Amino acid sequence: MASFFQKLFSSSSASVASRAALAELEVDMHSHLLPGIDDGAETVEQSVELLRALRDLGYRKLIMTPHIMGDFYKNTPTGVRAALQELQNAAAAAGITDVALECAAEYYLDEWFQPKLDSGEPLLSFGGDKKYLLFETSYINEPFNFAETVFNLKSAGYQPVLAHPERYTYFYGRFADLEKVRASGVLLQINLNSLAGYYSSGAKRVAEKLIDAGMVDLLGTDAHNLKHTDTLLHKVVPTSYLKKALALPLLNKFL
Repeated sequence: MASFFQKLFSSSSASVASRAALAELEVDMHSHLLPGIDDGAETVEQSVELLRALRDLGYRKLIMTPHIMGDFYKNTPTGVRAALQELQNAAAAAGITDVALECAAEYYLDEWFQPKLDSGEPLLSFGGDKKYLLFETSYINEPFNFAETVFNLKSAGYQPVLAHPERYTYFYGRFADLEKVRASGVLLQINLNSLAGYYSSGAKRVAEKLIDAGMVDLLGTDAHNLKHTDTLLHKVVPTSYLKKALALPLLNKFL
């Protein structure tokens, strides 16, 4: 029978190994840590708590992506960068200097998005010259202008990245359409917590199918709060599909 100390050290080693599992990604490119500008962290103190949690999970670079929506979150590049500076200052004051902090945005495909493209307004992208542009849609209603928007983004020099495709119910039972989306040049980013069934069993099934098909380009935390980071550590890290996803040629560490 294992001694108390053997069990204690075994448990401690497992905890360290769990954190090391996400360190393979190095970079998270989808989160809502910037304080007070969307449905993520409400204060800079909460932002720092989330930053610590993600650092403990092994991340060494965070590209934070607040929502930009015409009706709810009317964020601008100037406002997003100001929130980034606030968090950078707070992180430095807290002695957190081993995680690089950058920003982009998660754009909602609504009636206000196309005018931004038409006007030539610079959009918040990531990946330097790659100009990865993260966007999302309604979870229920398929946007009529999806293909047109993808074409326009590419024409403007952006590389479209569809956030959490596993969560859009209008794709359920239509996996071939997701294959067409990716074949059209759209990169697919799944949420890690989908692997634990955090959002729904349907999202979990689609995420697993995307991994099995080798159709996942990026993994994101989509972290809004500590419940999300706790789920990552305790429920996602032990899953077999995390290992399968990490074996794919993901782009995270190249950002």
